[in-house]
Amino acid sequence: MNAQTAILQRDVTPVGNDYEVVRRAIEKISLDYRDQPSLEELAADVGDTPTGLQKLFTRWAGLSPKGFLQAVTLDHARRLLDQGMPLLDTAFEVGMSGPGRLHDLFVTHEAMSPGDYKSRGKGLTIRYGYHLSPFGIALVMVTDRGLAGLAFCDHGGERAAFEDMSGRWPNATYVEDLSATTPYAGRIFEPSRWRADEPLRVVLIGTDFQVRVWEALLKIPMNRARTYSSIAAEIGNPTASRAVGAAVGANPVSFVVPCHRALGKSGALTGYHWGLTRKRAILGWEAGQVAS
Repeated sequence: MNAQTAILQRDVTPVGNDYEVVRRAIEKISLDYRDQPSLEELAADVGDTPTGLQKLFTRWAGLSPKGFLQAVTLDHARRLLDQGMPLLDTAFEVGMSGPGRLHDLFVTHEAMSPGDYKSRGKGLTIRYGYHLSPFGIALVMVTDRGLAGLAFCDHGGERAAFEDMSGRWPNATYVEDLSATTPYAGRIFEPSRWRADEPLRVVLIGTDFQVRVWEALLKIPMNRARTYSSIAAEIGNPTASRAVGAAVGANPVSFVVPCHRALGKSGALTGYHWGLTRKRAILGWEAGQVAS
């Protein structure tokens, strides 16, 4: 079935709600960090006990709510920038025990030809499935050449996420196939499987300019971030910051192609296609991976 006729025939929402509780806590932290909300206040806001929230949040992020709050208070995002404090140093400053081995997601990628892109997916079969992830429900889309799409949504947003992604390649054929997407989902969100000798295969479907921006994003390590202007300079278009921002926003392979590590010139998180709370959650989760 193509993008116009694809219908979600059943409830595809995976089971589990850790991220939903964490998301609400992160929203509270992000909005009220100047007031330094206590663990008790956060727990009351999300309907959990202080002990329960502490355990859940730490299990999810590798950081306690207090550690996450400190990172936000210290203007965490700004410190990720190339000329600022790397994430590892920030970890020391917010009281983590010390550096651990830095995990990076090793990716091998290829780009489809301009002709393939202009055909809007004609002749392409994209298999998709919904999976639990640390950041809500993940819509994983793959072709026979590798991972082509990764989107996020919360419960009830599955159809909108599918329509958003399938609308990028409206002439493709879409097949719901968990057997095809599960191996990718298992590797994407499990740091122990991020290995250089077994790279994750990704296929980039976009314009030449977009692909160059996405390739630049792939070069940003987990403990760093880049501004749109620095990315523009890297790809040889120093005046194209706005166009770079648009290409970052159009990135179809979220998280793996780390558009969340692109920040405004001041260090502001700016927009994120799948929501600023999710962007903050991803950056915080990565802080936990570095700390562990």
